[in-house]
Amino acid sequence: MSGHRILIIVEAFKERMEYVRFFENSGFLVDAVPDGSDIVPLVSDKKPDIVIADLSTPGFSASGFLEKVDSAGFSCQTILLSSEPVVEHAVHLMRLGALDYLIKPVTLTQVELCVKRGLELLKNKALPDSAPLSHGRKKVKIITRDRGVMRLLDLASRVADSSASVLIQGESGTGKELFARFIHEKSNRQQMPFIPVNCASLPENLLESELFGHEKGAFTGAIARKTGKFELAHNGTLFLDEITEMQVHLQAKLLRALQERVIDRVGGTVPVDVNVRVIATTNRDAKKAVEEGEFREDLFYRLNTIPLIIPPLRDRKGDIEVLCDFFVRKYCKIDDRNVKGLTNQASDMLKRHNFPGNVRELENIIHRAVLLADGDMIKPEDLMLEISGTESCPPEHSRDHDIIETDSGSLKEMEQKMIFKTLDRTDGNRTHAARILGISVRTLRNKLNEYKESR
Repeated sequence: MSGHRILIIVEAFKERMEYVRFFENSGFLVDAVPDGSDIVPLVSDKKPDIVIADLSTPGFSASGFLEKVDSAGFSCQTILLSSEPVVEHAVHLMRLGALDYLIKPVTLTQVELCVKRGLELLKNKALPDSAPLSHGRKKVKIITRDRGVMRLLDLASRVADSSASVLIQGESGTGKELFARFIHEKSNRQQMPFIPVNCASLPENLLESELFGHEKGAFTGAIARKTGKFELAHNGTLFLDEITEMQVHLQAKLLRALQERVIDRVGGTVPVDVNVRVIATTNRDAKKAVEEGEFREDLFYRLNTIPLIIPPLRDRKGDIEVLCDFFVRKYCKIDDRNVKGLTNQASDMLKRHNFPGNVRELENIIHRAVLLADGDMIKPEDLMLEISGTESCPPEHSRDHDIIETDSGSLKEMEQKMIFKTLDRTDGNRTHAARILGISVRTLRNKLNEYKESR
């Protein structure tokens, strides 16, 4: 255990020093504090492998700490000590990511065993965290404090190691692909390929070849054998996005592949064995698609062995704050900014917003706001909700020439201010400015012409 860093958060001096001496003698680098009010910055600075915290320590909120550690992406394992054996509280904290919840009095040997287990988990996580999945993506983190989403994650974790197909339903931008990757990473296929296919992005004739492959000469232009996605995903996971957009005759071929675990290449004569776990998604009501004859009922039931329906962001407003904190940190790191968070007014504006684009929309808004913020806090005008075409005001107040007053002036004035500020930062480059603003160059040009005409 030599060289690992441990952080002790215990108020009682004698108890705290017992931990310090014990773990220093075991070869740890040890930090210890009697107060937990500023603990997250300390974790960020010291980067401990293990945190041991007494729940009675002044200023320490276990749930708040675990949520912030998770959203910031810290990899430490947290062991909690408590004098009160409250099962519901323990379960809640374990779901938030605590390694263990020990009831005092505890022996140093008990704590040491937990620490060893925590270090082993960190060691086992090191390879998947650093090894990219397909398309270069690293290990997925799903940021939430919503009970419904946490129940879905718990269900996904429990079925991940099975071979059962999964159907994930939810609006665009809710994180369906993240859930699919989460299941893959929790499964015993995690070291094997994760192969994504968007069923709506390819014409029917190309989708069949893309999924099942083709033999040389199968059709005009087939100058060589092509390996399909099913074969590429052998022993791994095949992710079928927007599955309800697949043509009916391909649905029949997909059903056979799921039932028989064999595929037929286009133009082929010999069936090919495949061992693939299929995870499918749709932003439509799959049952309604079945009723309307657009999706095979037998395929629906085959895929829907494990059904997951992700709620839209407007139904889990409690996630907005923690997601904003995560995205601010993410884009400050990517774009080298020093934004700390949102003002209360900006946060309230987002909580009133309807988010038709869900988490994807929120991420784009925060990314833009991080780039546009003048100081270390994001203000309402930095969010630019009106220019995104997703104004959160009621429909009767959304006409082109309505003026809606805010603390910083009208939304029209805020819009104009943001456009000119962005153009100034991009030295007048309209293409770059439009990209930052999240609008087309044509929309930007029309806005500028509108401002000229209003002078």
